[in-house]
Amino acid sequence: MNAKQLVASITETIIKVVIAVFIIMFVYDTAVKAYDFGYRVFAEEPMTTGEGRIISVYIEEGDSAKDIGVNLQEKGLIRDANLFYVQELLSENHGQIKPGIYDLNTSMSSNEMIAIMSAEPEETEEEE
Repeated sequence: MNAKQLVASITETIIKVVIAVFIIMFVYDTAVKAYDFGYRVFAEEPMTTGEGRIISVYIEEGDSAKDIGVNLQEKGLIRDANLFYVQELLSENHGQIKPGIYDLNTSMSSNEMIAIMSAEPEETEEEE
């Protein structure tokens, strides 16, 4: 084996090791992000603790869960619209959010907000 072949062999080995390290780093980083997102789907904390503040939200007819999530994120009620979309998808109230105006609190969890927006409207005495 001459010097030229030895240098080429060492260079090839170094390149393979570097590629393997980058692949391992990418897989690790992706796994950590996936775990964090999955954990947050079921354990996301409300925006504030304690009393919070009440914010009115208008849900239009035909709004998707994604649209509602974006609206809630813009109003400061949730941190991540994509997370809200997945939470609604996995919720027992999936597809049941009704149009209307809702007073939601920053101390509510996403599941509490989904439950409120999915509840049947209460009848008033005038309607009876």
